[in-house]
Amino acid sequence: MNANKALWEKGDFTQIASSMRESGEELVERIGVGDGLKVLDLGCGDGTTAVPEAQRGADVLGVDIAANLVAAGNARAKELGLGNLSFQEGDATDLSELDDESFDLVVSIFGAMFAPNPFDVAKEMVRVTKPGGRIVMGNWIPKDPTLVAQILKISASYSPSPPEGFVSPVTWGVEENVVERFTAAGIPEDQITCERDTYTFNSPDSPEELVASFRTYYGPTMNAFEAAGADGREDDLKAELEALFNEQNRGNGATSIPATFLRVTVQK
Repeated sequence: MNANKALWEKGDFTQIASSMRESGEELVERIGVGDGLKVLDLGCGDGTTAVPEAQRGADVLGVDIAANLVAAGNARAKELGLGNLSFQEGDATDLSELDDESFDLVVSIFGAMFAPNPFDVAKEMVRVTKPGGRIVMGNWIPKDPTLVAQILKISASYSPSPPEGFVSPVTWGVEENVVERFTAAGIPEDQITCERDTYTFNSPDSPEELVASFRTYYGPTMNAFEAAGADGREDDLKAELEALFNEQNRGNGATSIPATFLRVTVQK
């Protein structure tokens, strides 16, 4: 099986996505999704941004590499009565099943950044975007002190070294890399903008319970715990993550943790 597909079909990311809904809705509003737009939501999970895009009147196709998340997304669309939203399996590095210049807006919030071959990802996103259309990405930032960058950093410290040629997903959080990848896909540099933005994880659970959810349902954290267990260090990893979540929690009796990300906008 494709390693990236296996990673995201592991566990059940919908359990994590439940803490991301509110900020997903806010982000969709900020990027100006509206009635009549044809939108591709790439690396969409079960629809954290795809659902509010459709609720705002856009015609939305969600594409994700994980079959379980595609099924969950289609179930959500049906339950919500969103006939303008559908989900299908696909790989961000090869969207050959989608026509050239077929979307007004391509959105990928913490999705396509995890695909291998980032130059292929940029090329495919540009290819399927209509002239005059936009691409919007949300990408975690390397060495950022906030939640998700630190989860990935801590998890990596307990995991085996990545294979030769591996490109870290968080390289998408560096403006110079973003510019290099999209200019290679034919976008002029002055049509690429990057700005820091904030995404908040909200959960009625305690920080410790949210860590347990990441341990049980989030592929990268699941892999880190498996590697740590092989070295007898599971308790160390758990303690580090719980300390991180508690330190960054802004909630009162629940969990609310802001995380900084790079918001990329590409005008085709």
